[in-house]
Amino acid sequence: MALPHRPTIFTAMSARVDLFRLHAEEYATGRAPRVVTVGPARFLALAGRGEPEGARFQDQVQALQRVAGALRAHIRRARGKDFKLPLLEVLWWDDPPLDPGGGCPADRHWKLLLRMPSFVRRVDIAGAAGDLGDPGALAHESAVRLEDLKEGRCIQALHVGPWQSQAQTLARMQRAAAEHGLAFHGRQHDVYLSDPQRVPGERRKTLLRRAVRAR
Repeated sequence: MALPHRPTIFTAMSARVDLFRLHAEEYATGRAPRVVTVGPARFLALAGRGEPEGARFQDQVQALQRVAGALRAHIRRARGKDFKLPLLEVLWWDDPPLDPGGGCPADRHWKLLLRMPSFVRRVDIAGAAGDLGDPGALAHESAVRLEDLKEGRCIQALHVGPWQSQAQTLARMQRAAAEHGLAFHGRQHDVYLSDPQRVPGERRKTLLRRAVRAR
Protein backbone atom coordinates (compact mmCIF):
# COMPACT_ATOMS: atom_id res chain seq x y z
CA MET A 1 0.00 0.00 0.00
CA ALA A 2 1.34 3.41 -0.94
CA LEU A 3 2.01 5.72 1.95
CA PRO A 4 0.06 9.00 1.99
CA HIS A 5 2.01 11.96 0.68
CA ARG A 6 3.22 14.33 3.37
CA PRO A 7 4.34 17.76 2.16
CA THR A 8 7.81 18.84 3.22
CA ILE A 9 7.75 21.83 5.53
CA PHE A 10 10.73 24.14 5.39
CA THR A 11 11.70 27.76 5.77
CA ALA A 12 13.53 29.26 2.82
CA MET A 13 16.96 30.44 3.95
CA SER A 14 17.77 34.01 2.97
CA ALA A 15 21.25 35.01 1.83
CA ARG A 16 23.81 35.33 4.62
CA VAL A 17 24.34 38.95 5.63
CA ASP A 18 27.99 40.04 5.87
CA LEU A 19 27.96 43.36 7.72
CA PHE A 20 31.70 43.93 7.32
CA ARG A 21 31.35 43.86 3.53
CA LEU A 22 28.08 45.80 3.52
CA HIS A 23 29.68 48.62 5.50
CA ALA A 24 33.22 48.33 4.11
CA GLU A 25 33.62 52.12 3.91
CA GLU A 26 33.19 52.35 7.69
CA TYR A 27 36.01 49.83 8.22
CA ALA A 28 38.48 51.44 5.81
CA THR A 29 42.01 50.69 6.99
CA GLY A 30 45.34 52.41 6.54
CA ARG A 31 48.09 53.67 8.81
CA ALA A 32 47.33 57.26 7.83
CA PRO A 33 44.41 58.57 9.94
CA ARG A 34 41.25 59.29 7.98
CA VAL A 35 37.90 60.85 8.77
CA VAL A 36 34.88 58.61 8.14
CA THR A 37 31.16 58.76 8.83
CA VAL A 38 29.82 55.77 10.74
CA GLY A 39 26.10 55.05 10.57
CA PRO A 40 23.91 53.73 13.40
CA ALA A 41 24.71 50.11 14.24
CA ARG A 42 23.27 47.36 16.44
CA PHE A 43 25.51 45.23 18.64
CA LEU A 44 25.50 42.36 21.07
CA ALA A 45 27.27 43.93 24.05
CA LEU A 46 28.95 42.70 27.21
CA ALA A 47 30.59 45.11 29.68
CA GLY A 48 33.50 44.39 31.99
CA ARG A 49 36.63 45.79 33.58
CA GLY A 50 40.21 44.72 34.08
CA GLU A 51 43.46 44.27 32.21
CA PRO A 52 43.02 44.69 28.45
CA GLU A 53 43.19 41.26 26.80
CA GLY A 54 43.81 39.60 30.17
CA ALA A 55 42.15 36.40 31.42
CA ARG A 56 38.80 38.02 32.30
CA PHE A 57 38.71 39.84 28.98
CA GLN A 58 39.35 36.61 27.06
CA ASP A 59 36.72 34.80 29.14
CA GLN A 60 34.11 37.41 28.29
CA VAL A 61 35.03 37.37 24.60
CA GLN A 62 34.38 33.63 24.50
CA ALA A 63 31.09 34.07 26.36
CA LEU A 64 29.88 36.75 23.93
CA GLN A 65 30.85 34.62 20.94
CA ARG A 66 28.91 31.66 22.38
CA VAL A 67 25.81 33.83 22.64
CA ALA A 68 26.29 35.11 19.09
CA GLY A 69 26.59 31.56 17.76
CA ALA A 70 23.44 30.44 19.58
CA LEU A 71 21.61 33.57 18.41
CA ARG A 72 22.56 32.95 14.80
CA ALA A 73 21.39 29.31 15.01
CA HIS A 74 18.10 30.37 16.62
CA ILE A 75 17.34 32.99 13.95
CA ARG A 76 18.23 30.61 11.11
CA ARG A 77 15.90 27.98 12.55
CA ALA A 78 13.05 30.28 13.55
CA ARG A 79 13.01 32.83 10.74
CA GLY A 80 15.21 31.53 7.94
CA LYS A 81 17.58 34.50 8.16
CA ASP A 82 21.36 34.22 8.39
CA PHE A 83 24.37 36.42 9.07
CA LYS A 84 28.12 36.01 9.18
CA LEU A 85 29.57 36.06 12.68
CA PRO A 86 31.28 39.45 12.93
CA LEU A 87 34.66 40.77 13.99
CA LEU A 88 35.16 41.63 17.64
CA GLU A 89 34.85 45.33 18.46
CA VAL A 90 35.51 46.96 21.85
CA LEU A 91 34.73 50.29 23.47
CA TRP A 92 37.32 51.35 26.07
CA TRP A 93 37.21 54.05 28.72
CA ASP A 94 38.84 55.07 31.97
CA ASP A 95 37.34 56.45 35.14
CA PRO A 96 38.51 59.14 35.69
CA PRO A 97 39.22 59.92 32.01
CA LEU A 98 42.85 60.11 30.90
CA ASP A 99 44.58 62.20 28.27
CA PRO A 100 43.44 60.72 24.90
CA GLY A 101 47.06 60.12 23.81
CA GLY A 102 48.42 59.31 27.23
CA GLY A 103 48.64 55.53 27.04
CA CYS A 104 46.65 52.51 28.17
CA PRO A 105 46.43 51.75 31.90
CA ALA A 106 46.29 48.15 33.05
CA ASP A 107 42.82 48.52 34.60
CA ARG A 108 40.21 49.70 32.09
CA HIS A 109 36.48 49.57 31.51
CA TRP A 110 35.41 47.81 28.33
CA LYS A 111 32.31 46.94 26.39
CA LEU A 112 32.71 44.01 24.00
CA LEU A 113 30.68 44.37 20.80
CA LEU A 114 29.60 42.03 18.00
CA ARG A 115 27.74 43.82 15.21
CA MET A 116 24.31 42.42 14.42
CA PRO A 117 21.93 42.88 11.46
CA SER A 118 18.93 45.13 12.02
CA PHE A 119 16.59 42.11 11.98
CA VAL A 120 18.07 40.83 15.26
CA ARG A 121 15.70 41.69 18.12
CA ARG A 122 15.97 41.62 21.88
CA VAL A 123 13.43 38.81 22.04
CA ASP A 124 15.78 36.69 19.90
CA ILE A 125 18.36 36.68 22.69
CA ALA A 126 15.83 35.10 25.04
CA GLY A 127 14.93 32.57 22.34
CA ALA A 128 18.60 31.64 21.89
CA ALA A 129 19.20 31.24 25.63
CA GLY A 130 17.73 27.74 25.59
CA ASP A 131 20.48 26.62 23.22
CA LEU A 132 23.06 27.51 25.87
CA GLY A 133 21.54 25.14 28.44
CA ASP A 134 21.00 26.97 31.72
CA PRO A 135 21.85 30.64 31.04
CA GLY A 136 21.68 31.38 34.73
CA ALA A 137 24.68 29.12 35.31
CA LEU A 138 26.83 31.35 33.09
CA ALA A 139 26.96 34.85 34.54
CA HIS A 140 28.58 36.41 31.49
CA GLU A 141 25.99 35.09 29.05
CA SER A 142 23.12 36.34 31.19
CA ALA A 143 24.62 39.87 31.11
CA VAL A 144 24.65 40.14 27.31
CA ARG A 145 22.54 42.99 25.93
CA LEU A 146 21.48 44.22 22.50
CA GLU A 147 22.46 47.89 22.11
CA ASP A 148 22.41 50.52 19.38
CA LEU A 149 25.43 52.77 18.82
CA LYS A 150 25.47 56.09 16.95
CA GLU A 151 28.98 57.45 16.42
CA GLY A 152 28.65 59.67 13.35
CA ARG A 153 31.84 61.44 12.32
CA CYS A 154 35.01 59.61 13.41
CA ILE A 155 38.74 59.47 12.76
CA GLN A 156 40.41 56.08 12.52
CA ALA A 157 43.72 54.44 11.67
CA LEU A 158 45.24 50.97 11.50
CA HIS A 159 47.41 49.98 14.45
CA VAL A 160 49.80 47.05 14.16
CA GLY A 161 51.11 45.78 17.48
CA PRO A 162 49.92 45.09 21.05
CA TRP A 163 47.48 47.27 22.95
CA GLN A 164 50.35 48.65 25.07
CA SER A 165 51.71 50.55 22.04
CA GLN A 166 48.41 52.08 20.91
CA ALA A 167 49.32 55.49 22.38
CA GLN A 168 51.56 56.28 19.39
CA THR A 169 48.77 55.63 16.88
CA LEU A 170 46.23 57.52 18.99
CA ALA A 171 48.59 60.50 19.18
CA ARG A 172 48.87 60.55 15.36
CA MET A 173 45.07 60.40 15.14
CA GLN A 174 44.73 63.26 17.59
CA ARG A 175 47.15 65.45 15.60
CA ALA A 176 45.33 64.61 12.34
CA ALA A 177 41.98 65.47 13.93
CA ALA A 178 43.36 68.84 15.08
CA GLU A 179 44.53 69.58 11.51
CA HIS A 180 40.88 69.15 10.44
CA GLY A 181 39.67 71.42 13.24
CA LEU A 182 38.33 68.42 15.17
CA ALA A 183 38.76 66.97 18.66
CA PHE A 184 38.20 63.55 20.19
CA HIS A 185 35.06 62.92 22.20
CA GLY A 186 33.42 59.82 23.60
CA ARG A 187 35.06 56.43 24.01
CA GLN A 188 37.86 54.71 22.14
CA HIS A 189 36.52 52.12 19.68
CA ASP A 190 38.77 49.23 18.60
CA VAL A 191 37.93 46.83 15.77
CA TYR A 192 40.00 43.65 16.01
CA LEU A 193 41.02 42.72 12.47
CA SER A 194 43.13 39.93 14.01
CA ASP A 195 41.89 37.40 16.57
CA PRO A 196 43.39 38.56 19.91
CA GLN A 197 43.25 34.96 21.18
CA ARG A 198 45.38 33.59 18.32
CA VAL A 199 47.58 36.31 16.84
CA PRO A 200 50.68 37.44 18.82
CA GLY A 201 50.57 41.05 19.96
CA GLU A 202 53.40 42.25 17.74
CA ARG A 203 51.52 41.09 14.61
CA ARG A 204 48.02 42.03 15.72
CA LYS A 205 46.03 44.41 13.50
CA THR A 206 43.49 46.69 15.14
CA LEU A 207 41.45 49.50 13.64
CA LEU A 208 41.44 52.35 16.18
CA ARG A 209 38.48 54.73 15.98
CA ARG A 210 37.52 57.87 17.89
CA ALA A 211 34.39 59.94 17.39
CA VAL A 212 35.23 63.60 16.68
CA ARG A 213 33.52 66.97 16.82
CA ALA A 214 34.43 70.55 15.95
CA ARG A 215 36.97 72.12 18.31
